[in-house]
Amino acid sequence: MKSICILRLSAIGDVTHVIPVVLSLQEQVPGVQITWVIGKVEAKLIGDLPGVEFVIFDKKAGRRGYAELRDQMRGRSFDALLHMQVAFRANLAAACIPAKIKVGYDKARSKDLHSLFINKRIAPAPQQHVRDCLASFLEPLGLKAARPQWHVPLSDSDHAFARQHLATDRRNLVISPCASHTLRNWPAERYAQLADHAIQKHGMKVILVGSPAPFEAEYCKAIEHAMKERAHNICGQDTLKQLTALLTHADLAVAPDTGPAHIASAVGTDVLGIFAASNPYRSGPYNSLAWCVNRYPEALEQFTGKNVEEARWGAKAEFEGAMELVTVEDATALLDRWVASQRTAETKTASDLG
Repeated sequence: MKSICILRLSAIGDVTHVIPVVLSLQEQVPGVQITWVIGKVEAKLIGDLPGVEFVIFDKKAGRRGYAELRDQMRGRSFDALLHMQVAFRANLAAACIPAKIKVGYDKARSKDLHSLFINKRIAPAPQQHVRDCLASFLEPLGLKAARPQWHVPLSDSDHAFARQHLATDRRNLVISPCASHTLRNWPAERYAQLADHAIQKHGMKVILVGSPAPFEAEYCKAIEHAMKERAHNICGQDTLKQLTALLTHADLAVAPDTGPAHIASAVGTDVLGIFAASNPYRSGPYNSLAWCVNRYPEALEQFTGKNVEEARWGAKAEFEGAMELVTVEDATALLDRWVASQRTAETKTASDLG
């Protein structure tokens, strides 16, 4: 294979899970030409990944977006397309990409006529994390599934931004409280109590982050106003690259099921995940599943009457009141355990060096 096209338009978290696929392709097929059709916002995070041609698809452009994609693909033919998104909009985009082999999802995970736009499928996997699912797209091409490895290019100015906002004399806790779906959000006053606990008991610096969207700005302000202690609120003041640098140098992130949780996991920072509306074992921060508060089973039972084994894998429990099942005590106890684990690791390191 000389040329492979990846189609994954969104969202931020899912896009980070495709990075290992790119890195694995570059390892297993040296010299392969990789083209990635990606969303406009997502390209701001990884659009400078080395050795990849990025084609921006503006989903808000409507018919014009598809016309532009067809123009860019005219006269081209790929050896394979990795069609990693089942939404109907993405299926229409796949129709604009000429490829001999079009790899898509297995039948159980196909929807919106996805099966009409592919000619090969990944193997069925009843209970699989999204990252592992996307990693398996290489297998129908006779390659090994992508191992969990990440690289997000960052500039010196991105790192400088992070250093400007991080403390050097204490642990830094970054709270990214808002998900794209509001029913995945934990109440602002509970974030405030967790932040106060982090400051009062563990002497941490708390940094609030979020997009410039009015809702997220208001949410971070609500947390800030509900706190007894003082947080460092930079919501809306950073780019995706700067956020990535901030998370790279932070000690711990706190987030619900949202993109920044996956960015933090990708750059090697632990994530204290707040989960009830979705299953962390499917969509949680891949390297921090042990640090997720998981009230998803209770939420599923309470609001759907099903347990995890009975429900469809990936079923949401996005209902009013679901996230309230996660108590402040759940989160503070897990934070205490995380801090204790860090102190144990530091003591062991000092002992080994001594």
